[in-house]
Amino acid sequence: MSENVCAEWLGQAGLRPTRQRMALADLLVGDGQDRHVTAESLHSAASAKGDSVSLATVYNTLRAFCEAGLIQEITVDGSKSYFDTRVDDHPHFYWEDEARLTDAPAEELSIERLPSAPEGMEIAKVDVVIRLRKA
Repeated sequence: MSENVCAEWLGQAGLRPTRQRMALADLLVGDGQDRHVTAESLHSAASAKGDSVSLATVYNTLRAFCEAGLIQEITVDGSKSYFDTRVDDHPHFYWEDEARLTDAPAEELSIERLPSAPEGMEIAKVDVVIRLRKA
């Protein structure tokens, strides 16, 4: 992805195109493919590419991208977070043996009914993570 396209991606969300944001945006969406990354895997990819970005900056940047609606956070096991560049509602497979998250086919998922939200609340989103392990 060209520098201009990364800057546009950030700009559409109202984020300044700082050097670190541009470097991480290029790794996340640079080739137009959807990604599921952890902060640690993104930090490793940035380091391998020669971009000097601290792990704390990666975490902060991923949070800013989430708050801006550019990516979404998927939490597995209550503590392990993956960041998904595909922001529409869709289910995920979590490959337990590999600690890897991938998209699951949304057209095969059917949720017949959800429980009613408690008084004064509304359902904001439903996350579906289907855990897989070798049989």
